[in-house]
Formats: sequence, C-alpha cells, structure tokens
Amino acid sequence: MAPILPSTPSLHLTPEPLTPSAFAPFGTAIIPPIPRTLTAAPADLSSLPAQHHAPAPALANQSSALKYSPISPVLDEYASRKCASGKASAARMSMFACFPRTLRAAQGEKVFDVRILERHPFTTQTFTPIDLSAAGEDEPKFLVIVAPSLKGETVTATTAGGGSVTIRDPPDLKNMKAFLATGGQAVTYGVGTWHAPMVVLGGRRVDFVVVQFANGVDEEDCQEAEFGEGIVVGLKGGERAKL
Repeated sequence: MAPILPSTPSLHLTPEPLTPSAFAPFGTAIIPPIPRTLTAAPADLSSLPAQHHAPAPALANQSSALKYSPISPVLDEYASRKCASGKASAARMSMFACFPRTLRAAQGEKVFDVRILERHPFTTQTFTPIDLSAAGEDEPKFLVIVAPSLKGETVTATTAGGGSVTIRDPPDLKNMKAFLATGGQAVTYGVGTWHAPMVVLGGRRVDFVVVQFANGVDEEDCQEAEFGEGIVVGLKGGERAKL
C-alpha cells in the first residue's frame, strides 16, 4: 500500500485536449503531425503544414514514409542522479492491458475520483496505444492526469502499518491537470513527473506498449502517494454521452 498524504484539497478538474504545448511542463505529447487522410508521402516536403512541436520530416523507406526524429526523449538518469542502491538500470518494454475505469454520477456529470499518484524518479516513461481498429467516433479515449512537484519540499506520509515516511518533492495536488487523449496519441511522462495510473474511458480495453528504464529496486523504479477524497475529474456534455 502506498503512503498516505496528510491532506487532500477539494479540486474539480475538467480535462482539456492533449496538445504538445499544454502537456510540455509534464513531459511530451506524441501526436501525429500529419492528418490520417494523407495516404502518400508528398514529393515536396515544404507543402506539409508547419508543425511547431515536431521535428522537420525527412523522406524514408524509398520515399514511402516520412520520418520525424526525435519525437520524444528516452532518458535514463539512474546513474547521473546517483540512486541509493547504485544498481544499474536497463531499458524495459512492457505491455499494459488497461481496462475501462468505473465513473460515478455526480450532479449531472460523470466523474473519476483521483486517489493515487505515482512517479518514476530516474526515468521517462512512454505510453503508446497500439490498437486503432476502432477509429473515429468509437476511437479509444483515456485520461492523462498529472501534477507538478513541490521542488525542495518534504511531506510526512502515513504507512499502512501506522508508521511514517518522508516524501521528497511531493505532488502539488492543488495544481493537478487532466488531459483527454485519443487512440492516435501517446505520452511520455518526464523524469519524476507525478501522474495517475492510466485511466481508460468508454467500454473497451486499451493496450499500451510502455518504454522506460528500470533497475528492479521497487522504491527507485516507482514511488507512489495516496490521498483522501476531494479530487475529481469531471466529464460533461458530448464526452459524457459517449461513455
């Protein structure tokens, strides 16, 4: 069980669309820079729409593809930040089969209760959905919930056994944000970014390929913090009707 923070603010979050600029304080939003309707690589790359948050494309695969590189950092800071165990890390690719979360009805909307955050203090972590078979109106959707760190601060949290533990750079719960992503988007959480476990919406499972570094030491690979009631993400109108 994760340590429990001593207090929880009352906070109602309305998710905003996932965009590179809005998500930049927390990591990288990976979004295709060209529309899905483009079915052939153009002969003149200058005809492509300008993308301020994507590298310039280059022709690849015998001019049958456009290569955008790099699109997101893949960082291993276990050694540079001198993790306590000194154990070396290795790249790890996993699959997370994420099932739809249960939302509750509250005052004319559906809400998700945020009760836990986690972070990976020495590595980036990228979530890429891999099944786009139901694009369009039935395209998978998921919430990306993040919080900044209170840099340089500490908080005393309660453990399951009644003891206490000090959390350094704890999550800034008052300034959490929620983003609504679709099956055609991916995210990279920055090193140490506090985030909720993946929240899949709707009626279908979403499978993610996850890329990060790990050294097998639990408290160095992933740190968690729980908290009480008070923080919800609300879905209204058209988004609510689809769930």
